[in-house]
Amino acid sequence: MNEQKEANLQISGMTCAACANRIEKGLKKVEGVHDANVNFALEKTKIMYDPQKTNPQQFKEKVESLGYGIVSDKAEFTVSGMTCAACANRVEKRLNKLEGVNGATVNFALESATVDFNPDEINVNEMKSAITKLGYKLEVKSDEQDESTDHRLQEIERQKKKFIISFILSFPLLWAMVSHFSFTSFIYLPDMLMNPWVQLALATPVQFIIGGQFYVGAYKALRNKSANMDVLVALGTSAAYFYSVYLSIQSIGSSEHMTDLYFETSAVLITLIILGKLFEAKAKGRSSEAIKKLMGLQAKTATVMRDGTEMKILIEEVVAGDIVYVKPGEKIPVDGEIVEGKSAIDESMLTGESIPVDKTIGDVVIGSTMNKNGFLKVKATKVGRDTALAQIIKVVEEAQGSKAPIQRVADQISGIFVPVVVVIAIITFAVWMIFVTPGDFGGALEKMIAVLVIACPCALGLATPTSIMAGSGRSAEYGILFKGGEHLEATHRLDTVILDKTGTVTNGKPVLTDVIVADGFNEEEILRLVGAAEKNLNTHLQKRL
Repeated sequence: MNEQKEANLQISGMTCAACANRIEKGLKKVEGVHDANVNFALEKTKIMYDPQKTNPQQFKEKVESLGYGIVSDKAEFTVSGMTCAACANRVEKRLNKLEGVNGATVNFALESATVDFNPDEINVNEMKSAITKLGYKLEVKSDEQDESTDHRLQEIERQKKKFIISFILSFPLLWAMVSHFSFTSFIYLPDMLMNPWVQLALATPVQFIIGGQFYVGAYKALRNKSANMDVLVALGTSAAYFYSVYLSIQSIGSSEHMTDLYFETSAVLITLIILGKLFEAKAKGRSSEAIKKLMGLQAKTATVMRDGTEMKILIEEVVAGDIVYVKPGEKIPVDGEIVEGKSAIDESMLTGESIPVDKTIGDVVIGSTMNKNGFLKVKATKVGRDTALAQIIKVVEEAQGSKAPIQRVADQISGIFVPVVVVIAIITFAVWMIFVTPGDFGGALEKMIAVLVIACPCALGLATPTSIMAGSGRSAEYGILFKGGEHLEATHRLDTVILDKTGTVTNGKPVLTDVIVADGFNEEEILRLVGAAEKNLNTHLQKRL
């Protein structure tokens, strides 16, 4: 008999004992569940199940299908140490296997993880510990974006320095190789560059200092009985490097120049891959630009009345119930209700409506919208994470971190990609060594290295999430929000777009185009009457008239 596991879930929505009985019967019908007990008073359920046949996620889906809810926590993490899509898959699988985790998704491009979990069964520290054992680092996301931005900038600078040093050391090796082609015989080549020990001195720092990150990544992967891009790079470049070292040792005592060394192969490959890492770091850095722009819409300070004194404070210090003073031309700092004054409010950042909306006492105003022409006193009702803009930012973040259906296919492929590539590389070496050019070890090695290093699976894990980040981020700048990658992917099937008002597709600058006068009136008289009627008003239409 398979080992049984216990799951404890907190259930919401039960109104009587009959609800508990209904849930209990439903859970017992799930394949793999041996026993289920629902306690109505405690709003908890205890489930004994076979982990080979079912999991807590299925229990959650069953309870929700019955019309009830599962109380769970959601945590956002930053994941450091991932070098390719295979790493992200490994972290995601490990998180999903933890007891108490209802579901986890890891985004390689964003270097983030979202975990839905039962706090009664597992806590954040246990999750962090499990991922640390894999060789990665899990940290709870900070509310501030500055830390992640600094991390991205540091990563860009680190990869840039590595590339420059690697290029300087690799260029002489590339020079020595290129000068031996028949069509480049005119290129001057110093004798020193043909010395195997000079080449060894140039290639070694590139192989082990610049390329050390690939060995570390490969070790972590192999230690956990898996393979990733680092394994391919480490195998390919090490084969070229150590074979060249072997040939150099064989040449001791000989004064002949050696042309069949492969130091340039390993060094140049590492240089190019580091260049790719630099581009990758820049792509990740751009991913948060949309979020930063949205955050830039927020007011930085607010003027409030406290204890009879008017004072200017940071936006973070505003609390619900504060009376906020908003002058014409200022941003409304938080969501609230007008208690004094009237004005036209530009809400285009939220609604897309380009024409300002007239507001007066009792009307609701949204934080970060612009007060156009009147002095307002606003009672703060929603601050911090509860404001409309904060919710928009959250939607964009979740959309950028979500997985489109096509990405799930890519994740499945990348999971088996590396072992398959290693097998193909070995077969390639054998075919060249035995059939194509029998006995030519160097030539066969070159072909094997080519297969290993050209088959980097990073594109599989980076292309889709990067496109989702770019698409959802760019859309957010224009006021279009996607709730997930699957919705963004589905837009190619759109053939009709419905807009709720003309204000979203106009520029907010009304122009008087025609005056049509009824019989018995003249245009000049009508315009005079309109001017008199609008004289004491202060609206956007009055200004245009």
